[in-house]
Amino acid sequence: MSGHSKWSTIKHKKAATDAKRGKIFSKLAKEMMIVARQGGGDPGTNITLRTLIQKARAVNMPADNIDRAIKKGTGELEGEQMEEITYEGYAQGGIAIIVQALTDNRNRTASEVRHVFTKHNGSLAGQGSVARTFNRKGVIQVGSQAVNEDELFELALECGAEDMTNEGDYYEIVTGTAEYPDVLNRLEERGVAVEQSELTLLPETYMPVTDAGQAAGLLRFVEALEDLDDVQNVYANFDIPDDVMASLND
Repeated sequence: MSGHSKWSTIKHKKAATDAKRGKIFSKLAKEMMIVARQGGGDPGTNITLRTLIQKARAVNMPADNIDRAIKKGTGELEGEQMEEITYEGYAQGGIAIIVQALTDNRNRTASEVRHVFTKHNGSLAGQGSVARTFNRKGVIQVGSQAVNEDELFELALECGAEDMTNEGDYYEIVTGTAEYPDVLNRLEERGVAVEQSELTLLPETYMPVTDAGQAAGLLRFVEALEDLDDVQNVYANFDIPDDVMASLND
């Protein structure tokens, strides 16, 4: 879907210039704690932890912070008891929204998420009503200047990937969750420089947003959710044409 700005694409582009480093570190630390608790503290065997460590290093998170988060997860250091919560809802125009949070206070987080939805004229929905329109996938991003597109496409399919798209600055490789670790490992073994990789939620279909006013309001809504301390990830199924995105940046 090159030439379009899906929320996942927008997040990729803004990650490198996000000034809220302290908040990024906090969110990554929380996620590493949970992942280390569930799958162990060895990134060699815990592929999700390894992915998070790579993401943390990409934003220059100090090594001590990374080590401390992992040790809190494995129980070597005392840490907060975090609970994973997912909220589902809609923005204006029927745009589907999924919010993933890690919290030590369920009531606080619910109140904050509800407030943002209300403020931006969104509506919360019943559990499962939105999630069923998203699929959990592995997504691997490779810089478009680093490799030949045809060669990467052949290699990705050979490794077990489902699809690959050209997103302009980078190629996006999509895998099933079971295939994700093997595809990532084999790409790295073949010397392919992976910019970013993660297990994420991808919508089955995208909803086009061609009105600049709606697009601006939608971006403010999603970013307000992401600004909440307890929110780890926000997923949405909108697709804003690049010319509309360009008009918002003028």
